[in-house]
Amino acid sequence: MAARILHRLRHALAGEGDREERVRGGSEAEEFPESSELEDDTEGLSTRLSGTLSFTGHDEEEEEEEEEEDGAGEELGEPLQPTGAAAGAEDGEWGSTAERPGSSLLTRQLQELWRKSRGSLAPQRLLFEVTSASVVSERSSKYVLYTIYLIRSGRFDKAPAAIARRYSDFERLNRRLRCRFGCDMAGIAFPRKRLRRNFTAETIAKRSRAFEQFLSHLHSIAEIRRSPEFLEFFFLQDLQAAQRLTCTGMYREALATWANAYRLQDRLGVCGSGRFLLTLAGLAVCHQELDELGEAHGCCEQALQLLEAQGSHPLLGPFLQAHVHLAWKVGKDKRHSEARLQDLREAGLPLQQQPTLKECLIKETLE
Repeated sequence: MAARILHRLRHALAGEGDREERVRGGSEAEEFPESSELEDDTEGLSTRLSGTLSFTGHDEEEEEEEEEEDGAGEELGEPLQPTGAAAGAEDGEWGSTAERPGSSLLTRQLQELWRKSRGSLAPQRLLFEVTSASVVSERSSKYVLYTIYLIRSGRFDKAPAAIARRYSDFERLNRRLRCRFGCDMAGIAFPRKRLRRNFTAETIAKRSRAFEQFLSHLHSIAEIRRSPEFLEFFFLQDLQAAQRLTCTGMYREALATWANAYRLQDRLGVCGSGRFLLTLAGLAVCHQELDELGEAHGCCEQALQLLEAQGSHPLLGPFLQAHVHLAWKVGKDKRHSEARLQDLREAGLPLQQQPTLKECLIKETLE
């Protein structure tokens, strides 16, 4: 008991001493307003800092901390609700978030503001990056094969969309586009052929940068980036290779090629075209042959969503029949597809003579 009274007396005397010190050194205290907090209120300081929300990368963290020290956190009034591990560590001292409604409300308001600002950003740019170049020697020829990645700025794609092209492929694209879009192509540069030193590191590096700029310039012109010549430069070779592999029963290899063609068309923004529906058919067939029925069912559903507004399409009947079969296999609802098949029967479509998805892939001409 005596020890407790002595402790309180010391605390009171220390408080009076602090007040006298603040009166005598008022000007010094104004210069360093948080000096006493650093010594005596470490818990409050850690709470204020741990409650800060950060929506930027690691490189911007130091700038944010400087702004908070200048008084940005004090203007907000209430400390923000900590997230992640900081929130878990703090619950033991401060209780649940319900005990601090102002903090939680401010956090939600900032998060909502961030979501709105993300939605109002400018459209994403498509970047073309030559990631590697290799010299290929064949029996009668030698050439450089450039690997190009299609990257959406501001997004992280789990799987890359990549193509491998040689100089002659770029030259063919350049020639076809200049024939059709002479005026638009007038200001677009293309690297010239060289008679010597085509395989030096310097030449390959210069051409790599030139091809990146060439594709970026083409993609910046709306009429060109929507043209079949430009689009098929990216994914037609993959579609042809995937079709050959599917026809020969190499489904695992075909699946990887169909998937890359899917990603390429997704990056280029042509997910409603006939080529894209054929790609979904190829993915569905390969997944089904590999006994991956859930993935095959998902491909059919995506295709049917694209075909929802179309009364007739060569692939509509095959997709509906495949979807009904796969839905029965995986235990999914198939009533909507059955109703659409019935509508097609009543419209006079001979469903018994409809080819399967695999037969459609084999018969499709890709040129």
